[in-house]
Amino acid sequence: MNSTETMADLSSHTPMMQQYLKVKMQHPHSLMFYRMGDFYELFFEDAHKAAKLLGITLTHRGKANGEPIPMAGVPFHAAEGYLARLVKKGETVVICEQLGEVTGKGPVERGVVRIITPGTLTDDALLTSHQSSNLVALCFHQNQVGIALLDLSAGIFKVQQLESKPEQLVIELSRLMPSEIVIDENIVDPNIISDIQKQLDCPVSKRPNVDFNLNNAQKTLCDQLGVSTLSGFGIDHFPLAKAAAAALIHYARETQRTALPHIRSIQLEQSSDFIALDPVTRRNLELTEPLFEHGTSLFELINDCQTAMGGRLLSRTLMQPLRDTKILDTRLDATTALIKGFHESPLRDVLKEIGDIERVLSRVALGSARPRDLVQLRQACAQLPVLRQALQPVLSTSQTGLLYQLNEELGDFHGLHQHLLSAIVENPPVLLRDGNVIAEGFDSELDELRKIRDHAGQFLIDLEIQERENTGINTLKIGYNRVSGYYIELTRAQAEQAPDHYIRRQTLKNAERYITPELKSFEDKVLSSESRALAREKILFELLLNELRDDIGNLQMMSSAIAQLDMIANFAHQARLRNWCRPEFSPETGVKITAGRHPVVEALSKTTFTPNDTTLDYNHRMVIITGPNMGGKSTFMRQTALITLLAYCGSHVPAQSVRLGPIDRIFTRIGSADDLSTGKSTFMVEMTETSQILHHATSQSLVLMDEVGRGTSTYDGLSLAWACVLDLSRRIKCLCLFATHYFELTELGKESGIDNYHVTAKELNGNLILLHKVQQGPASQSHGLQVAKLAGIPASVIKEAQNRLKILEKQQHQHLNHAVQNDLFSEPHEPEIVERIIETEKASPALDALEILNIDDLTPRQALEQLYTLKELLKS
Repeated sequence: MNSTETMADLSSHTPMMQQYLKVKMQHPHSLMFYRMGDFYELFFEDAHKAAKLLGITLTHRGKANGEPIPMAGVPFHAAEGYLARLVKKGETVVICEQLGEVTGKGPVERGVVRIITPGTLTDDALLTSHQSSNLVALCFHQNQVGIALLDLSAGIFKVQQLESKPEQLVIELSRLMPSEIVIDENIVDPNIISDIQKQLDCPVSKRPNVDFNLNNAQKTLCDQLGVSTLSGFGIDHFPLAKAAAAALIHYARETQRTALPHIRSIQLEQSSDFIALDPVTRRNLELTEPLFEHGTSLFELINDCQTAMGGRLLSRTLMQPLRDTKILDTRLDATTALIKGFHESPLRDVLKEIGDIERVLSRVALGSARPRDLVQLRQACAQLPVLRQALQPVLSTSQTGLLYQLNEELGDFHGLHQHLLSAIVENPPVLLRDGNVIAEGFDSELDELRKIRDHAGQFLIDLEIQERENTGINTLKIGYNRVSGYYIELTRAQAEQAPDHYIRRQTLKNAERYITPELKSFEDKVLSSESRALAREKILFELLLNELRDDIGNLQMMSSAIAQLDMIANFAHQARLRNWCRPEFSPETGVKITAGRHPVVEALSKTTFTPNDTTLDYNHRMVIITGPNMGGKSTFMRQTALITLLAYCGSHVPAQSVRLGPIDRIFTRIGSADDLSTGKSTFMVEMTETSQILHHATSQSLVLMDEVGRGTSTYDGLSLAWACVLDLSRRIKCLCLFATHYFELTELGKESGIDNYHVTAKELNGNLILLHKVQQGPASQSHGLQVAKLAGIPASVIKEAQNRLKILEKQQHQHLNHAVQNDLFSEPHEPEIVERIIETEKASPALDALEILNIDDLTPRQALEQLYTLKELLKS
């Protein structure tokens, strides 16, 4: 049974269940947390699903159509942990809270206060400190797509518009790292959604077409940003970008059930601003996630940022390296200035004391901030003068503009610090509902209510003494119980002495209980003081949040400046710790690395890392690398890419010196595996990745290709690798490192622009010693059997392999001699054999004539004539 089946006749349900079903009907595809006392309950199919996903007990409550109603619940105070698990699984959760007070007349009023989706998270309990929650919208029209990104937890709002080519769209989306994608429910091509989900593994939410309306987008954005025109943001001429942005605003307002006062600006991006990295490249380079479970990503290695904000900025920076070298040089200038005077250490010590202000401000704006959020903000304000003091030495000795700019953007929040100091207790409880958040002396009305609440006992003692004196009855007592409230108690014998203003409240067997106007007034105050004090605290807390919202723009600027300072100080720390150098940028095409190292391998290596040089330019744009497995070919290639990427992030790099020309894209094709979900074999995956490179690489691209063609037969693979090398070198003219075990490819070193390199190794007493040094020239042999021996292959297997190798080498030698004797080819080099076969097939006139022949339009006589013509072409 499910909830939709029960909605046809609500009259058979209790009033409470009728209320539940009416709310659920508005959110049929989401799990609904329905507040009942101290629990969030789920019913019907939601209960079954939650019980399975969360491992909680499935119970029943009442009946519907004669069947028990399935129910599952989680404690209110522990809900965040369960919500985090559901959101991680891509679920959307509707929070339905009790809005009214229990009256005893019908069910408590309830309503949806928030919709939690993977792309709209702001709570620390639902996000890791370095995880961003990016909501992305796509708006398609003809051959264009508008893309908008909204990070509610950081107040980031960006847009761009580009051609809707699938490959380019996936590259852009992987750069944006969406947690959830919003798309028009009327989208023409449904394959777009499945392609996106396959590539990015994130949920896609369909929204009404009206949310993407081009005509209404302008007004939606102007209202949100508080402007009359969008000209100042530079997005006037990008209608699809505006429509996507407007759809995000509608979605965020609906899910948060509130305005978005911290979304006050929108930034236009261009894909040409960044070095393009496709998902395969990001994965192969292990930028933020390691390839293997116990591996280490580049981010994990170099992230020693002292704030969560700085860590998230570093993660975004690694995923979208910049192409503007002016911006990069300002970042490097700031890093160098911190390194020179050992200034990063005191700066980092101060940053360590600052909390996650970025997310605090988002919760303040959305009205979900908690007392300890304001303590974090107060602490950050207190650290600003100390932070400036730590910056002062470097500002007085260097001419770096970025540090001056960030110092100014920190702002002055002394007044806010003092205000929060007087408003919030030093160590408040986690939740406002527990009270005792507002400091004593901040509000006189609250102080009075607390005084009544906290001093009720003393008041009663004083009143009892006073009444005994006034009445002369020494056994008079003042007491309290839940049924009668406060009372004055006299024995039966003393009841006749009760003053006239005593009002009888209750008669007992041996006593009489009275109330007086004074005691009644006190009772009303005491019994209501707790709830009134809490209500007053809530009002005062909300007023504080409103005051902070008025200054949220300046606070966001301060938060951004802290994040940038943290990332730059971390760059300086890494450079000093790991002996990294400052890279240089050149307008001339090329990559020149002296004594480069792989940052992760070097850091985790138990032995000394062997540095290597990389030289690529227009005259030496392709390097073919040969040598044994485990010799370091892949490490050498990856370190070249990582050094380049780090430099274009504005970081120092692991090398002795680095000089880089313009780079528009980095491609990697290193290793492959089956893609069983789509039915692609290892070789098919390899060819798909290679195809992407050959179609999209340019003369300014850095391309890394490893073992192309190894997934098929020797001659097929060799032919493909040969053709790829020539295409990359002759047509595309990109900067390329091409690792291979096909020694035949080294013959291409005779081509202009192609060089041979090899990783060195030597044999000693039958054992292979890997030297990991890259040198010019081709390798002499692959050492495959020696590597197998190192891996522990049994000696008997190695011996059998050696015998078989001798037979195969002898057969190959005989085959080549036979080919030479028959004058089939001019030179006995297998690469040229392959090349000639390709050229012969490509230049066949008969095949060309047959390809353009329209057989259906030929008469029998014409067909016979064409057949004779083809015969003559074959002879020629």
